[in-house]
Amino acid sequence: MEKAELEELKDKVPCAAVLERAGFALDVKESTRKAMKYRREASIIIVIHDGKGWFDPLGDDKGDVFRLVEHLEGVPFVEAMNDVASLIGFVPSEPVWQRVSREREPDLSIAERWHARRRPWRGSATWRYLTEARHLPDCIVRAAISTGVLREGPHGSMWGAHVGTDGTVTGWEERGPDWRGFATAGAKVLFRLGRPDALRLCMTEAAIDAMSLAALEGLRADTLYLSTGGGWSPATDAALRALAARTTVRLVAATDNNKQGDIYAGRLIALAGEKGCGCQRLRPVADDWNADLKTRNGERRRGGGKPSAACPPGASRVKLRPARAGP
Repeated sequence: MEKAELEELKDKVPCAAVLERAGFALDVKESTRKAMKYRREASIIIVIHDGKGWFDPLGDDKGDVFRLVEHLEGVPFVEAMNDVASLIGFVPSEPVWQRVSREREPDLSIAERWHARRRPWRGSATWRYLTEARHLPDCIVRAAISTGVLREGPHGSMWGAHVGTDGTVTGWEERGPDWRGFATAGAKVLFRLGRPDALRLCMTEAAIDAMSLAALEGLRADTLYLSTGGGWSPATDAALRALAARTTVRLVAATDNNKQGDIYAGRLIALAGEKGCGCQRLRPVADDWNADLKTRNGERRRGGGKPSAACPPGASRVKLRPARAGP
């Protein structure tokens, strides 16, 4: 088949068609029009480039629709090509999006958009979302605000900054009552809460979980609480390697209690072995740390106590260094 014919075939068969036929389902809640997340049990594929490209966030595989068939079916290119040809005319289901698409890229830079948003304050919509819906104690919210990694998002949502090794805000996790996503045109590196020079590094999959674990542990002074934002980009990998460069560091794989969390934990354990530092798996009882925090607060209410609104005295000794946003 000529190259022009292959290109025409790729235009006619989107990656979503291959995935739906293979039993993958679109996770609308964690998808955007530019990055659609498909799941099949523990397997995840992200579809990009208007359906013409894809990548595996838990591995290194990526490519076009032909490579996708090779990846899923384990067949050579000729079989993959014939397989794709058989899907001409297959129309994947149209996702129902929960917010209006942005027709163009933002006019402002990441730094400008970040600085344009206010920090949460007591009683604000974001403060209420974090303390009431997510059960985070006031002290954890204040600590994240003082570090410079929280902003008020639209419609009562939270923006949790991802910060590079130089302290620059590269993007942010967006979480709210009805929305979750990541900053348009932003880059995932690491959400960071705690002492930058801490030797205990707790890795979670979401900023909410990093703050929840900090709440459960009383914001330990020896710990830097981190989040990958549900991904593992080259920038995230480089940032983790920079943090693990000291042999006295201890990596804590505090990822979710599921198959995807175990895959992330395996990567972290392998990195620790490569760098020669310590590592352990810290697993939530429920699926994630925020669910554990809600359970603890629920048990306190049933026992006649109140949810913790302040950190233990030891946590007040933590000195936090503000994040810096810049070009």
